[in-house]
Amino acid sequence: MDLVEVAPQADPPVCRIMNFGKYQYQMNKRMQEAKKHQKQIVLKEVKFRPRIDEHDFTFKKNNIIRFLSEGDKTKATVLFRGREMAHTDLGRQILERLISELAEVAELEREPRQEGYAMTAILAPKKKIHSPGPPKKKREPEEPVSQSVQGQ
Repeated sequence: MDLVEVAPQADPPVCRIMNFGKYQYQMNKRMQEAKKHQKQIVLKEVKFRPRIDEHDFTFKKNNIIRFLSEGDKTKATVLFRGREMAHTDLGRQILERLISELAEVAELEREPRQEGYAMTAILAPKKKIHSPGPPKKKREPEEPVSQSVQGQ
């Protein structure tokens, strides 16, 4: 048996006489159980080019919608090469269009910003607000039906 400090932040600190090895084992089990119930948020990346075609844009937009519906955050990146760096306004227009078209399923976590040869924006899935739905009708208590027994 060992003297184990259980709550060091309490005033005065709380100690307990117990088997320290068993205490460590139980704490590790609790930590592992807590890890099982955590949801890991994954950051998916979708890359665009400044001169992207309409079909390619909608295809990648649909991929982003799928990622967001699965609960993952998405990083939209517009990559520039060479002389395309002179037209970063085209990349900003692409990201602004993407953000406006995804407004109902995504919220903007980070505004589009230039980082070297890439312009990025991060989108997160919208928080689902649990609507109460149609109001439930209150059931009025029914009057007991009297049953009469005849001819017995």
